Amino acid sequence: MTKLDDRHKIDSTLIRIVVPTNRWGRFTEKEQSLSSGKSGSKFRRSCMTAIRVICVAAFASVFAVQWPASAYGADTAPARASHGGLPAGAFAVVNGVALSQAQLNAAAQAMAARTGRRIDAGLVAEVKQQLIVREVLRQAAEKENYGKRPEVRQAARAAVVDTETQLYIQNHIRPPRVTEAQVKSAYEAAVASLGPIEYKPRLIAVTSEAAAQRVLSALRSGQDFAAVARQYSVSSTMAVGGAMPWVSFPLPVTEDRTQGLPLPLAQAIASLPAGGVTPQPVQMGNVWLLVKLDAKRLTQVPTFDQARSHTRRQLEDKAFERQAEQLTRSLSSSAVIQR
Repeated sequence: MTKLDDRHKIDSTLIRIVVPTNRWGRFTEKEQSLSSGKSGSKFRRSCMTAIRVICVAAFASVFAVQWPASAYGADTAPARASHGGLPAGAFAVVNGVALSQAQLNAAAQAMAARTGRRIDAGLVAEVKQQLIVREVLRQAAEKENYGKRPEVRQAARAAVVDTETQLYIQNHIRPPRVTEAQVKSAYEAAVASLGPIEYKPRLIAVTSEAAAQRVLSALRSGQDFAAVARQYSVSSTMAVGGAMPWVSFPLPVTEDRTQGLPLPLAQAIASLPAGGVTPQPVQMGNVWLLVKLDAKRLTQVPTFDQARSHTRRQLEDKAFERQAEQLTRSLSSSAVIQR
């Protein structure tokens, strides 16, 4: 079995880590998933980001923002600028090609939505520079006929399909409105699922007892836990030194009250002092875990007012996901599909 196969195995075993603090977006709005399965949230994210600028990977640092379709402008080719200054509705001209204010507005809104920043002079100036650089690169690519390459034509077709699919979904899904009572109920349920302490663990996961003992020996010899995790772990957390998000659950630890963590893992986390490492591997079926507790603290619970908007968005996302799943299930059931 390859290491990639092992990672699939451990991720399937660990199922899903749900971070209570993330329910309110205080640290990050992303949940860390150790599951190999596809979720409805991933489906929606793929739908909502289908219209985007496809940039060459070598210049990914320049194009950190995924622009909406309107950032391109309405025409397939930019409008030409007149001589003697900027044409009406343009914010810049690159080699005679005008970049429209509408492009800038759409791109600034996209960056603000993605990063959580306010649309201010600094953000607008940053977006202007990115759009200008993109146009410079586009023109250079056009001069060398990159637009005629098969991979570019294929990408253009994929963008059309993505846009068409997104619009269809948006026009055929009308999830019910989320009420204030539902938001309040979800908030209270989230608070009730927490314990008095939040934990910040790391883990190393291996698929044999012999490997677990090698890891334990390395840790006992004084090697850094994160470095050992990068070397040995088959979990998807290996890339970040085994680091897991903050998690809280009621004490004593019991089944189905562990925020999605396997019971043995949650019990190991709760038993450790800050800085402590499990003295022996924790076995879960064909998986062995070594756990370190980086830190712990009193659980930080936001007020309802602080959590309201994020909780509402989560409920709206779930409602959208349910209807999207129903739509795709209905369409698939009536389709003739050969595999």
